[in-house]
Amino acid sequence: MVSSSQRIPVEERLFSLVLALLATDSGLTKNEILSTVQGYRQRFDASGDNSSLERQFERDKDDIRELGVPLETIESPGDAGNNQNLRYRIPRGTYELPSDIRFTPEENTLLSLAATVWREGSLSGQSRRAILKLKALGVATTEPILGYAPRVRVREAAFDPLGEALERRVLVKFPYLKPGEESPRQRTVAPLALVQHQGRWHLFADEPESGVTKTFLLRRIVGPVSLTSTSYEAPEGDQSARALAELDRVWRERVATVEVEPGTDAAIRLSNRRGTSQLPNGALQLHHTDANILADELASFGPEVLVISPPELREAVRSRLLRTAADHG
Repeated sequence: MVSSSQRIPVEERLFSLVLALLATDSGLTKNEILSTVQGYRQRFDASGDNSSLERQFERDKDDIRELGVPLETIESPGDAGNNQNLRYRIPRGTYELPSDIRFTPEENTLLSLAATVWREGSLSGQSRRAILKLKALGVATTEPILGYAPRVRVREAAFDPLGEALERRVLVKFPYLKPGEESPRQRTVAPLALVQHQGRWHLFADEPESGVTKTFLLRRIVGPVSLTSTSYEAPEGDQSARALAELDRVWRERVATVEVEPGTDAAIRLSNRRGTSQLPNGALQLHHTDANILADELASFGPEVLVISPPELREAVRSRLLRTAADHG
């Protein structure tokens, strides 16, 4: 087991997983992924129990699909139905930009500036080891793509102080802005777990004032997190598992129905979301945990998406589109 000081950040693990699945046309088995990809291989036990690591991989698959990455599952020829020999890959053709997209000189300049936060070969040591392992397993790889790593931090600023509060078991205070409210409210809570669900970080915490256990989205913490000197007793059991189970319950219960223009970016991304199903009339049913976040996403697709239900989601998307139109005259 890798020590806490050596743990690989979740964003780096997901990034490495995407690159590894892009680097081979034939796909990788779960065992190949867990034993070679950065973020998994450090915890992989070749002769032991990897069940917790496998569960982590299942959650990671859902997260990258939620981000619109077209992850495919392929059955091995002659071994249909054997889940241990399933192969995973990301087909380049459906992930890369369409060939007819062109950028203006100004857009190319902005993209070049953005690219300065990435550095080729910053994980070259790990990449070389992963390539050697994959080659030893007989897997053909596209070597250059495994040599890139992000230099950006994608966690919210609240993550580190909340993590410290979890370790010290002390109450925290922070301003929290809920959708529809004009100003944030100060919250005082006892942190129980920090979990990532559907690509977003959440705080699972007890609120002493109300006596209720709540889930807070880190992106809605709009100011500094202050650690207090008040300690609390941590409840027994796996609080991360409890938090994820609650988020999954909410996700299963909340369903939206939308119509999408075939062949558009919206159709591709929404069809590849975890749990998406298609109705006989072609409409898509989407699961979600937060209607406001889903409304933001659907509004970003503009005329490519029409919300059928629920009515409150339809109105939320409509209001965002009207606001955007007003802002642009």
